[in-house]
Amino acid sequence: MRIIKLEFEKYRNLHTGSFCPAPGVNIICGSNAQGKTNLLESIWLFTGGHSFRGSRDAELVRMEENGLSQETASLSMTFFAAGREQTARLKIAAGRRSALLNGISKRSASSLVGTFCAVVFSPEHLSLVKDGPRERRLFLDSAICQVRPSYAGLLSQYNRALQQRNTLLKDIARHRELLDTLEIWDERLAGFGEAVMDERLRYVRTLRPTAGEIYQGISQQRETLELSYSMTVSSGSEEKKRSMLEVLSARRDMDLAMGATSSGPHRDDLKLSINGTDARSFGSQGQQRSVVLALKLAEASVLESVIGEPPAVLLDDVMSELDVSRQGYLLNQLEGRQIFITCCDPEAVRLLEKGKVFRVQEGAVREDCR
Repeated sequence: MRIIKLEFEKYRNLHTGSFCPAPGVNIICGSNAQGKTNLLESIWLFTGGHSFRGSRDAELVRMEENGLSQETASLSMTFFAAGREQTARLKIAAGRRSALLNGISKRSASSLVGTFCAVVFSPEHLSLVKDGPRERRLFLDSAICQVRPSYAGLLSQYNRALQQRNTLLKDIARHRELLDTLEIWDERLAGFGEAVMDERLRYVRTLRPTAGEIYQGISQQRETLELSYSMTVSSGSEEKKRSMLEVLSARRDMDLAMGATSSGPHRDDLKLSINGTDARSFGSQGQQRSVVLALKLAEASVLESVIGEPPAVLLDDVMSELDVSRQGYLLNQLEGRQIFITCCDPEAVRLLEKGKVFRVQEGAVREDCR
């Protein structure tokens, strides 16, 4: 997939205009708060997802000096995908997005999912390493949904069963006669749980070698990254449903006391280690950032193997805390895909061997001919 042209009007602080990126690496540079991330965010919206910054749609429309927003913001993109040139258009008005694809109105902006694909890194994604297991589970689940859309339904079924079991655990404290019905929900939860664990294990096995190879490239062969999926049920069991039922039974008294389910995929973790040492506890800032980058770039490679073409890669503020050799790898060694990198440091521009540089100042985007 390759963006040919992006046009924007009344979007955030961006001046009405357009830009035509290179098919390879594109550096978007400028000082802080000039609009660099806004540009990446506008690209991401064409995936059909919400803002990767967690912003509401109403916040995407340019604000006027009086504090009021314009009525409508619009984004247009010409891109090459599925063997042909295509066009997409987004309009954002009254806190809602509407979409056109190749001139045809879509039911909703989310209908663009699968038409244009991208993988994004932002500083918020450092929580993958820095924070607890929940962030890593979210990463796995989101990545799996891109390559296996049916997984979203499975995950929803598991979460509903989990919520119903937790509700029952609380009710049993007041109505002991409900205890006999707990086995029914154990069975249901274990069935969905086994399927979720199988999907996550399969994805981690696929992700592991690519993430390790990319991390070695970023670290210039100085370090190794290891990934493993840690389960609350027996990791050696081929019959995960039976194993989960045994754990649920063994922890029943604990769960009743807590009013919550203490084991299952919702408690699992993706373990990340550098040279055999836990990346969360002992990794430096640069190492932790490199781990997340490796995961995101490996996610792009896995997605490419499924959809048959490379997704766009959006890297926001990626250069911070990376040494020159790691920066050089990102700028010059990731071939075969379109990459957008925002940065404040002019040194990164000098490191770029081929590609385009765009400067953003007070919302104005212009190409730097260097």
